[in-house]
This record gives sequence, C-alpha cells and structure tokens, in this order.
Amino acid sequence: MAITGIRRLVFKIEDIETACRFFDDYGLYAIERDDRSALFETMDGSEVLLLTPGHPALPQHHEQTGIGVVECVWAVDTPRAFQRLCADLGRDHELETDEDGTVHFVTPFGQAIGLEVWQPRAVHGAPSPANTVGHVGRLNQPRKWIDRARPKRIHHCVWMFPCVQEAIDYYRDRLNFRVTDLQKGFGVYMRADGAFEHHNVFFANAHAPMPNFDGTLKFHHCNFELEDIDEVMVAKNYLDRKGWKNNGWGLGRHRLTSAAFLYTDTVHFLGGEMEYGADCDCIDDSWKPRVWDGPFGTAIFMHELPDWMMDYPNWDVRFAKDSELRFLPADPRPAPTSIDEPAQ
Repeated sequence: MAITGIRRLVFKIEDIETACRFFDDYGLYAIERDDRSALFETMDGSEVLLLTPGHPALPQHHEQTGIGVVECVWAVDTPRAFQRLCADLGRDHELETDEDGTVHFVTPFGQAIGLEVWQPRAVHGAPSPANTVGHVGRLNQPRKWIDRARPKRIHHCVWMFPCVQEAIDYYRDRLNFRVTDLQKGFGVYMRADGAFEHHNVFFANAHAPMPNFDGTLKFHHCNFELEDIDEVMVAKNYLDRKGWKNNGWGLGRHRLTSAAFLYTDTVHFLGGEMEYGADCDCIDDSWKPRVWDGPFGTAIFMHELPDWMMDYPNWDVRFAKDSELRFLPADPRPAPTSIDEPAQ
C-alpha cells in the first residue's frame, strides 16, 4: 500500500466570506481563519484549505484554469512508501517540501499534486438498521434523529482534463492508481492502491460537449461522505433552510457506483459543485472494470430528472477487456445538455 485517499483539498477562491459561510453550513469544522485563508476539516481530519489569489501557499506553475481545487494532497500510509514515491518522482520532477513535510510537485500535464504521510482519525458509522418485508432490523426501536450533517471524510475529487489518457497513464504508472470503471466519452474512474473506495478521482473529458467544459484543466466537483441516505436528506433540508440550492437533481443514486448523491450548486464561488455522498461501492484488486454508456451509468434514480434523462437511457454496460482500460470515445448520439455529469 501507499496512497490511501485524500488528505487535503486546496481551493483558490475569491470570496472567502461566502466560502467560509458555506463550509460552516455544510458541516465541516472550522480550524483557522484570517483575511486570506481558512482551514476546515471533516470528522476524520481530512482538510479543506481555502486560499485567496496571490496567497503564497497556493501551488505555483500549474496550468489549471479558474477557481476551485487547484491542488490535491494525497495521504500516504507509511514513511517508507512516501520515500519510495518521492524517490521515483524526483527523477524527473522538481519536488518542494514544506515545513510539515508535505511534498509538492506539478505533473507534466500541469496539475499540482501533494503527498503527505498521514493517518486519518478513526470514524465509526452506525446507521440505523432497516426494516423490510420479512426482515426486522429494528424491533421496538425508532430510527435515530439528527438535525444536520457532519461529513466523515473527503471521498473523491473530479477535474476536467484536456487529455484524459495522459492523466490516466500518469496516475497509473507514477502514483500506482487502478482503473475501476469507464464512461464512454466522459472519462475514467481510478482508485488509489491503498484505498477501498470505488474511486478517489474521476478524469472527466474536458472536450465533452457540455456547458463549462472548455478544453482546459479545470476543477469540476468533490465529494464528502456521509453516513447514510438519511443524513444526506437531513443535510439537504439544513442547506435549504440556510438558503443554499442544489443543482436541480435533488437526491439520487448513481448506477455506476451505487452511491446516493446530492450536489450543491457552488460553482460561482467555489469553481465547482460540492457533493454529499453515501453508500458507495467498496472494492479491491479483484474488481473487474466495466465500460458504461454515460447516461445509463449516471443514475438509478433522481428526484428531479433533467431533460436529457427523460428518455430511459440505453441499457449499455459490460466488463472491460484488458485492452480497454483507457479513455474510450463516446457513441455517436446527442450529448447531454446538463452542466453537471455524467461525471460522478
């Protein structure tokens, strides 16, 4: 094992007041704040760092456009694994080490990445058991009540890449990520070698014919994991009362990852959407990647169907051949018109 998940997401943002108010309402814990920066964390200690333009802690020399997550710091499980990764990267990358030992570098395609030896705090989920016909999970016991969400950890992050295949090759060959699933024309899902999440990163095709996809390296969204679908809906109601809007889909469940989702529309001040997620597939190296039609993989259901999902999508999924673990072109059909997805 080596990389186990996301340690820190570094945001470049212009409106720090709105961003801080949002993450307070979103359920993250405020740790530090000044006029140019703010630090929040989830229950397991993974962090969101907000920095205004020109802040010296922002990554330099990257090629990402727009605001949003401009650096992902990945957690490495042991000093030995950390040293092995850094020794390999040091052959052809300029590595910078900060005061806390985090190593920062920029990929050949212009993405800023960090590595840090870090272990998350233990978080133990305890969702209420379910009752259904013929099976009593709760006897004389009501479901537990909560009044707001508290994200447990950062689950995954998504960027649009001008060359998806270049990014896949790099994450596989230099960072030891594994391909887990492929959406034709839209992108590829990958998992870190020390993680069990279905994916820790999605490589969206920056040239997909959808709004805001302009062919450049750009942030799309990130996912914060909650305990169960109840916490997702409580979170939605809490955000509704605070004046934040979802992206119009409401509660849904992805088919491709099985995860429940709720996207909040924060594009104008965070550069992309924030996604609550729960009950995602967990996998290991025995997993067999699949090839999906984009709309079919997007959702089993959504509370509010977008126009491009009004017709039931083509039932199109199969196991990938070994030769297909790469970016695959889309089928020749009309593209979705939604600003979001089917990147998950």
